[in-house]
Amino acid sequence: MLGSIAALAACTSTANMPPAPAVPDPNAGYVTELAPYRIQVGDLLDVRLMLNPELNEEVSVRPDGRISTTVVTDEVAYNRTVPELAAALRQDYAKDLRNPRLSVVVKSFSPTRIYVGGEVNSPGEMINIGPTLTLSQAIARAGGHKVRGDSDAIFIIRRGPGDVPQFFSVRYTDVIKGRDATADVRLAPYDVVYVPKTGIAEVFDFVQQYLLNFVPINWGFSYVVGNGGGNSTVIPQTVTTGH
Repeated sequence: MLGSIAALAACTSTANMPPAPAVPDPNAGYVTELAPYRIQVGDLLDVRLMLNPELNEEVSVRPDGRISTTVVTDEVAYNRTVPELAAALRQDYAKDLRNPRLSVVVKSFSPTRIYVGGEVNSPGEMINIGPTLTLSQAIARAGGHKVRGDSDAIFIIRRGPGDVPQFFSVRYTDVIKGRDATADVRLAPYDVVYVPKTGIAEVFDFVQQYLLNFVPINWGFSYVVGNGGGNSTVIPQTVTTGH
């Protein structure tokens, strides 16, 4: 027993980690070069034309990922960078205007959404503005995984090209055991992080749902009642489970 406890403690040892500084480095958490922002559904865009201000307008990115303006019936905005969308709109406006000087400004950003389900304390939608959450941040937002959750079997469901779902394994145990910080991967918008049950929990649920609740099981025991004078009586008992 003591050996098992010692082995468990060794797995979670922080002896090999550098001590936390008293004051964080000013550059801690700073990303030197963020990826270009890609327009999301729900973003509010300001389309401006320097030489034709009467055509300035605000448009929202629709659920189908497109926008409509006074001049352009339909243009794809979703997942494009601002320069990419501005270039596409210039080509569209050039059909009616000579050398349109057009710019696009994102006035409000639709928050990114991550979903955490399975054996966590508070499953649901996690809303965030800015860089998407990391694996550990998302699970922490969900209140952490339950004892019944299998931290070695957590996986991600992600919508890939053509909206085809993909499965990705993660190494969450390496994060919470302090083994490998790079295992704390950054999630993509609309990712689903799923924490499955442990095998033991699955067996327990099976026993509860199918054996104890539906299959009658008789088991017996007995206990001894003494009167303090050396005499005792054995009383048998029988318990029936199920319906």
